[in-house]
Amino acid sequence: MNDLKDIVSKFEIAGKVTDVKPMGEGLINDTYKVFVEHCDKPRYVLQRINNAIFQDVDMLMDNINKVTTHLRKKGKETLRFYNTKRGNLYYMEEISPLPTVGRNDVGGDGGKYWRLMDFVPDSITYQAVTPEYSYIAGKSFGEFESLLADLYQPLGEIIPDFHNIEFRLKQLRDAVSEDRVGRVAEVQYYLDEIFKREEKMTLGERLFREGKLPKRVCHCDTKVNNMLFDKEGNVLCIIDLDTVMPSFVFSDYGDFLRTAANTGAEDDPNLDNIDFNMEIYNAFTKGYLEGTKGFLLPIEKENLPYAALLFPYMQTVRFLADYINGDTYYKIKYPEHNLVRTKAQWRLFERAEAKLTP
Repeated sequence: MNDLKDIVSKFEIAGKVTDVKPMGEGLINDTYKVFVEHCDKPRYVLQRINNAIFQDVDMLMDNINKVTTHLRKKGKETLRFYNTKRGNLYYMEEISPLPTVGRNDVGGDGGKYWRLMDFVPDSITYQAVTPEYSYIAGKSFGEFESLLADLYQPLGEIIPDFHNIEFRLKQLRDAVSEDRVGRVAEVQYYLDEIFKREEKMTLGERLFREGKLPKRVCHCDTKVNNMLFDKEGNVLCIIDLDTVMPSFVFSDYGDFLRTAANTGAEDDPNLDNIDFNMEIYNAFTKGYLEGTKGFLLPIEKENLPYAALLFPYMQTVRFLADYINGDTYYKIKYPEHNLVRTKAQWRLFERAEAKLTP
């Protein structure tokens, strides 16, 4: 813990650090709550950037700074949303990285990279949301995209091909070909089902090559727990901007529903718990279409059901590839964790497919 306190001391902070405690269960970055003297609540959030995943840390922080600066320039009145007490949905100053002493944004530590952010007080996250909050979330993420539509400073693609399903399928094929830990035989059923749907599920990339589908500035990780709420359930702000980059709007729309419309957990071992919640789907879609009003092209709107299928499909591919490769990407809690995740995501895809396919 003293080592973590030493890392925090490299940043320009107010007060003496008294404690550093683990925070959340993120799959990628390591996150901690930082306490300072004369304050009984966390004052900062310390995060180690996983530079095995985000290999260009300078690009990562440059993207975040461009986005947060652009959103602040929109002004508080522009950013007011519903009855939030902050009246300040997208004002990101409170979660912009703080400068290190003598260096901007990122602190290096023997090949590790750390950043410090203000802790948003009296805020909570949810793993699941009601139809009411799904509507608010849809409008929130839709407006997030709309507000960034006139961001003309180019953003880097922080994870190349992050939501490129053709690339993810290639990764799966490579994993199968290598079969480095001998797991292919036990997952053949899922491989067959995935590749049987390949043509249908690569529609987005084909439309892009044909010049029909544009890329936008998107959040690209629109999980329920990437929004902060106050204790009354009002949205405070959107967080975790590591993956903000050019992508199809399908990314923000589909990835949110992958989490929110799932009646079970992402790694639920009981597949009977998993269904695709149409109330959540309809509520989120209503809010999203309002938030992006005048922004989306007809081809983007008409393919939103495809996006809702794409993301449980893609996540199945990613979990399965990682399982076959020997669990080299996602953190796991037990040896079969990625296989359990694969089965759960595929059940979600099947339920969504049954409900959204004409």
